[in-house]
Order: sequence, then C-alpha cells, then structure tokens
Amino acid sequence: MGHRQSSGRKQPVERADLPALDRRLVPDNDRPGAWFVRVDGTDQSYVDPYDPTWLEFDYIQRIAEIIDSSWPTGQRIAAVHVGGAGMTLPRYIAHTRATSAQIVLEPDASLTAAVRQVAPLAARCGIKVRPVDGRSGMTQLRDQSVDLVLVDAFAGAQVPAELTSLDWFIELRRVTRPAGLVILNLTDSAPFDHSRRVAAGLTDQFGPLVLGAEPSTLKGRRFGNLVLAAGPVLDVDRLRRRAAAAYFPYRLLDGLELDHWLGQAQPFPAGLGLASPTPTDGPTTFR
Repeated sequence: MGHRQSSGRKQPVERADLPALDRRLVPDNDRPGAWFVRVDGTDQSYVDPYDPTWLEFDYIQRIAEIIDSSWPTGQRIAAVHVGGAGMTLPRYIAHTRATSAQIVLEPDASLTAAVRQVAPLAARCGIKVRPVDGRSGMTQLRDQSVDLVLVDAFAGAQVPAELTSLDWFIELRRVTRPAGLVILNLTDSAPFDHSRRVAAGLTDQFGPLVLGAEPSTLKGRRFGNLVLAAGPVLDVDRLRRRAAAAYFPYRLLDGLELDHWLGQAQPFPAGLGLASPTPTDGPTTFR
C-alpha cells in the first residue's frame, strides 16, 4: 500500500487522445497515467489505474489500513461507497480482495463518465456505480447486506448536511451487518464542533469508535481530514502499530482519549444535519 513502484505499466492515456476532456481531471505530471480529480480548487481524489495500491493521499492510506486491519487480504467483502470521484478505494478493494461486491453511490454521472474515460474500471471488477446520492442510494439496499460502508462524499469542499444527522446513521445501521464496519472521512478544524457531533451520531448507532488524524490537525494548527471508524471488526492494536510506524505521522484516538475529545457532543437531530465547515484560505488538498 502507498508509494510502491508499479510493474508492467501500460502506455498511459494521453490528453491529446481524449475529446473534450473534463477540466476536473488533472494529470499527475510526476506519474504518467495517473490523475487528480479537482473540484472547486480542491483535490478530491487521485487515481492510478495501472497501480490501484498507489494511494496518494494520506487519509486514503489511513482508510486502507483500517480495511486491511479488519479483513485479511483476499477475503471477499460486500462494500458500499458513498461518494465516487476517482473510485480509488473501490479499485483498491477490487485489487486486494478480488470477487468483492461493491456499489458506488455517485450522483455526478458526468464526473463518473469522465473518470472512466481516462481510468476505465477493469472488466469483471465487481464495482457497480449508481448515479444517485447517498441518501437515495442507501434506501435501496437490503437490511444487513454489506460488510463495509465508506462515506467519503463532498459537495465542493463540504460534507453534505444530509450525511451528518442521526437518521443517516440509523440508515447505515440498517444496511450494515452485525460484524460490519463504517468509515467516515470528515474535514474540520479545532475546536471540531461539527465533527464531534457527527462522531456522536456514529457512536450512537455503532458504539465505540476510533479517530485518525494528523497531529497538526488535532492540535488546531490546520484544517484537515479526520477519519472515523466504528465496528466490531476493528483491530485497534494493529492500527496503533501502523500509526506509530507511518512515514507521515498521525495520531489514533480511542477509548478514554477519544471520550475526552468527544466531550458532551450530541448528534445532529434527524433531518437537521449541518454541512461541514470549509477551509478559509485558498485552494486546498486534503491529504
């Protein structure tokens, strides 16, 4: 996982070969064939179709570590992804856990088409993309039908309000198997009033959770990503070891330390969610 060299790399798709390329797709000049998905000045996704294990953003690496600590490599899982963009993690799961059944809920059909233009999904990869928003798509899933729910959805630089309220987490509880796992990617800055309320909603339905973030974010020095995960399959000891050995350091909060971070935060009531805060200074990359 992370920054490994590819083998058997194919000839990358050239911009000149693509008619009317979507401006939200920006090539990585340092890694031919790889692309950033950039929306409103924010790099929301990164995809290397020739090496699905290359996870450019630090927070994506954290999410992959949570998945890898929960299920052995090669074990088939059923996953639903709220938010698609470059479909980095669906591709990663398809590569590391072949035959997994995955659904991606991505309402921006034009973005999905553009991504597939430069980074097609492999044949029989098990990934199905539905052009619907997370709330609508989730209601179409059967009770206790998925092992993993991954929520990494943004409207511009904000997590939509409808993905933050208690009724949303009740819906996630309905579709997730008893031994399943829910992972959220949030963006926020100190004092984390918004993220603590979202975390309270997740805890209300799924019990104890873990939080991973860069030390500078947790100390209030910068706006950044907060990765939350809850579910009985979490291997917290393994995650602590990975955090301690990470090339880019990050902190993992759980137990009493996380209880202190949560404080007296209460979930956003049903139907009264709030979109996440936005960074205040210029184009931002959430890594």
